[in-house]
Amino acid sequence: MKNAMIATITLNPSLDQHITVDKLVVDGTNRWSRLYRYAGGKGIDVARAIHEMGGRTVAYGFIGGTIGRAVEILLDEEGVPFSFTPIQRETRTNFIITDIRGSQQTRIDAPGPRISKGEFERFRKKMMRVRPGPDLIVAGGSVPPGIPNDVYYTIIIEAKAFGVRTILDSDSQWLAKSIKAKPYLIKPNIRETEGLLDRELPTEEAIIKAALDLVEMGIEIVVISRGKDGIIAATRGEIVKAVPPPVKVRSAVGAGDCTVAGLALKLANKEPLSEACRLAVAMGTAAVLTPGTELAHRADAEKLLPQIKVEGIITRQRTKAFFTASDKPD
Repeated sequence: MKNAMIATITLNPSLDQHITVDKLVVDGTNRWSRLYRYAGGKGIDVARAIHEMGGRTVAYGFIGGTIGRAVEILLDEEGVPFSFTPIQRETRTNFIITDIRGSQQTRIDAPGPRISKGEFERFRKKMMRVRPGPDLIVAGGSVPPGIPNDVYYTIIIEAKAFGVRTILDSDSQWLAKSIKAKPYLIKPNIRETEGLLDRELPTEEAIIKAALDLVEMGIEIVVISRGKDGIIAATRGEIVKAVPPPVKVRSAVGAGDCTVAGLALKLANKEPLSEACRLAVAMGTAAVLTPGTELAHRADAEKLLPQIKVEGIITRQRTKAFFTASDKPD
């Protein structure tokens, strides 16, 4: 694997505490059996997954207080490089509760600390001074209080000014405001895509059409995640479907972030979209084999790689695009 540098941006990092209980009793006393602590947030998860696979990465974002220091220590223990902008308020804590007997998982997320204008400006100046510049930026996750809702639009535009491509993976409310900046790649799930386009996507054909419509908006690569059915990726000249083998799901938390990490690792090194989709699905599937917010293990992802089914898709709409008026078949 080549050594492209991938920077990640997490505006709202977290300390994720995963608690397991034998049976969750609502409005009653519960005793946990295990407690796991992880550095969390979309960009941080992507950086952790990239590092696990041997890629080069640095995690950027905001960090504050004793909880923020705990996040830094956890990343340092994993060997994940970071360069956070310090803030006055405390980094948030999220809780994931797994009911072992019922095989159910409940997530409780905090909104995050308020970021001041001065803190945000320090962060922006830091990103502009990064030298040498990264080959790719992955930005995503929720936006904490105090930061404009169009912050990802600004990040994408400023990255373009330095010739850096951006992968954006965020929730619908922030994604919708930012796609006008035409990021290099987005990875919404089906629900998020339906929200973006204000229509239902009940079939694979409808999903493909949605991906192509988003590409026509100026996004170079659109990847729509479909859970256990894998992903569909589209560009102006290519449509790829990647499907994983059936596996037993332990936890779906972090699977999407590992999928993004796989895409970033291959695309940052200018490898084919088909291979990016293969690694993305292998890493996303490997993530569901682990408990809580634990991410993909390299050994699991590499074992899954040859089991991922990858195929190119030709549709009527895409066939029209492949041929010009002069070279269409008779």
